[in-house]
Amino acid sequence: MFGKIIVPLDCSKLAEAALPYAEELGAKMGSEIVLLSVIGSEDHEKLANYYDYIKRIQEATSHYAGKYVDNEIEKSYDVTTVRRTGDPAKKVIEYALEVDFPLIVMASHGQTGMSRWTVGSVADKVVRAGKTQAVMLIRGNESRSDIRDKRLLKKVLVPLDGSFKSESVIPYICNIALKLQMELTLLQVVSQNGNSETDVKIYLDSVCKKVQEMIDLNIDYKVCIGSVAEIIIDLADELTVDLVAMSTRGMNRSNPLSMGSVAQKVFLAGNTPLLLIRK
Repeated sequence: MFGKIIVPLDCSKLAEAALPYAEELGAKMGSEIVLLSVIGSEDHEKLANYYDYIKRIQEATSHYAGKYVDNEIEKSYDVTTVRRTGDPAKKVIEYALEVDFPLIVMASHGQTGMSRWTVGSVADKVVRAGKTQAVMLIRGNESRSDIRDKRLLKKVLVPLDGSFKSESVIPYICNIALKLQMELTLLQVVSQNGNSETDVKIYLDSVCKKVQEMIDLNIDYKVCIGSVAEIIIDLADELTVDLVAMSTRGMNRSNPLSMGSVAQKVFLAGNTPLLLIRK
């Protein structure tokens, strides 16, 4: 499904927090991993540092991704590098539009003298642009040195709101879950005056059956009452999921899933990487 996994880098350790996730996804899904560096100018001193940096990162990424492949014969991923000059958000979006079926995996926070990335700037602009179909956001300030010592993506929580548009995330996450052998939990949050729990359970049960027709993996569902973002965050912690995957658009006005509301709150206040699929 994802021909290229794009990892924007700004030569900072914080931005590199996205790499372990891209390595696992790229190796397991057979996708090309593209290390995309955007620099502000063609300054010769910065370029010299860039070439040394990107070569080292490329070698390390290839090495760690290889650990997810059973043997060299089955190796089907590549690690390539691309450099652009200019505005980081604009160049990330432009490059993503140049390739077919990309997944952008980026840290929400990276800072060097070359650029500064926060969820309010580059990552936020990439998501809000509406031109990139799939973006995975990783908290750069929570990077750990031992993060590559284990599987990162084992369980995923998928919030739905009962609308067809919110279900647009399902084919994407099913593809990822199948390749990575992940456990799925579907979630719908209802208000006190919203749909009855019985109706929601019937809906989620039908979605589970459809998913199980596509993939043979463990799948469950939860129905909760309360604030949407708070429930997603709390349940993600309770179930110790490794990823929250959701559509950035929902048709149900009482439960909107958009980067401007629920998704942004989940990312800013939650503790879990967030995969956003734009319908």
